[in-house]
Amino acid sequence: MQTKGIKFLIVLVLVGGVIGISVNYPIQTALVFNDGESGKLTAFLPLNENDYFSITFTHSIHLTDVVEKYRVTEDLKIEQYEIVYEEFGIGMPSNAGEGEEFIYDDGKYHIRNMKHQFESLNIRNGEVVSNHRLAWHDTTTVKECCEVPFNDYFVPGDWYKVSVENITLLDYWKGERISE
Repeated sequence: MQTKGIKFLIVLVLVGGVIGISVNYPIQTALVFNDGESGKLTAFLPLNENDYFSITFTHSIHLTDVVEKYRVTEDLKIEQYEIVYEEFGIGMPSNAGEGEEFIYDDGKYHIRNMKHQFESLNIRNGEVVSNHRLAWHDTTTVKECCEVPFNDYFVPGDWYKVSVENITLLDYWKGERISE
């Protein structure tokens, strides 16, 4: 009788260990939005190396859209490769940096060939002009396919630390998956 109890306990510990390891094993690369104050995972968008995404916001002074375009690097950094805007003004670049290309096309200014790499981005969801949008590309056609308003997932006025991480099954359950 004593050995049955010990065997059951051993099996229980082994099953618990396997479950504990499984839920903490990285299963997905994702663009992760952590609450800037608490650091807790708020939402995530599954992305892989060399996937593209953009963040569009309405400039709070001249009230036109600004599109910042990014890609995920092989070492899971965020690389800004282009910015598109309609008006010069506070916070907007007036020219391209070294190796970049400044173009005026179809009523918009583009700075292309940017290679600004970041471990993470700190982004505040607009409160007064709350019109941020997240878009990403369909990896099979390599064109923008999906766009969602930040307000569908984030509180206006709050800020978020955005990074690319390998998330676990537990993270997957805790955060909200961003989808179209």
